[in-house]
Amino acid sequence: MPLDRRRLIGSGLVALAAGPARAGSSHGTPPGREPPTSRPAGVLELAMAADAPSTPTGLAIARGGRMFVMMPRFTGSEPVTLGEVLPDGSVKPYPDARTNNPDPKDPQATLFHVPNGVFDRNDAFWILDSGLPEGKGKPVPGGAKLVEIDLTRDRIRRVIPLDAGVVADSSLNDLRVDVRDGRALAYITDQGQGGQGAILAVDLASGRVTRRLADHPSTATQEGVVKVVELRPVMEQKGDAPAKSPKGGANGIALSPDGSRLYYAPLMSRRLYAVETAALLDPAITDAALAAKVQDLGEKGMTGGLTTDSQDRVYLSLQELNAVGRRLPDGTVEVLAADPRLIWADTFWITPDRWLYISSAQVNRRPEYNRGQDLQQPPYAILRMRIDADPVL
Repeated sequence: MPLDRRRLIGSGLVALAAGPARAGSSHGTPPGREPPTSRPAGVLELAMAADAPSTPTGLAIARGGRMFVMMPRFTGSEPVTLGEVLPDGSVKPYPDARTNNPDPKDPQATLFHVPNGVFDRNDAFWILDSGLPEGKGKPVPGGAKLVEIDLTRDRIRRVIPLDAGVVADSSLNDLRVDVRDGRALAYITDQGQGGQGAILAVDLASGRVTRRLADHPSTATQEGVVKVVELRPVMEQKGDAPAKSPKGGANGIALSPDGSRLYYAPLMSRRLYAVETAALLDPAITDAALAAKVQDLGEKGMTGGLTTDSQDRVYLSLQELNAVGRRLPDGTVEVLAADPRLIWADTFWITPDRWLYISSAQVNRRPEYNRGQDLQQPPYAILRMRIDADPVL
């Protein structure tokens, strides 16, 4: 019997709006028997239920409130890789359908695999395109790029090729842009397809791209790590082959408020790292000398995206806990909020009015982690909470 998509979406919206199960409900703890907690987590509220056509890992919000999601092409069959979320939750191709139709013969003008995008302090929209034809394989020549979009005209303004910074097994993942005080820079994580990643430093003025920290432990998968989301280990399995943990090198990144420090972490690692951006950008510093400057900031849980606020606190997408965490400058990690709707917490965004938004990407429900069965349930929740700091501008 065919399924009515509208009914599924409607039921999903009801479940998303309902929020966490309350004590005494059929799915909760009986009244008077709540488990003790030393410090209850805060509350997230539903900001938007995005009816995205495929897995929305990336999130960016313009100052005027326009919301955008990025949907990587994990298989190549995904119809849209960059979309705008409309007020009713529907997602339309952005800037248009033609740009979302990848064309190897016109790689600079079309989008292949967009995992993330950000706004700079001038509200210019920067899009990261990994240039992957089917979520894997060698990047299409000219397909890996940064794309600057003029939001007022909904039109591509500039394209910066990243070919000089990618290798055959690259999988570019996250982006931060620092445009201020006479500098125009970008930092990109490459999580790799085999578990070994790198960081790309880009001079936006000249277009120079430098690949750094390749073959360094801080950008590589931490071997032996298993990620548990929704009470199940996230494991890949093809055919009769044994199940295995996915690989994932350098993934989430964040900048300190003054832009002098880059925080980053591999997808499959419990460690948080930092390095001075001046060292990343200095061609006179050798890879060995740069490696010596990397700081291991310790345990931070299993995370996807990262961000920072104006107080140099690092926000952590605690995927195993369906929670939002925060690392203070002294190294203390606190849990700010937890919510069962936050399934595979991914990308953060802080707005000028001090709302912290986070996307629920449901990556763990994808077919490759469930013996070929797609367990994703649109619409996808975008949650938010108030914080006590401003975004990094």
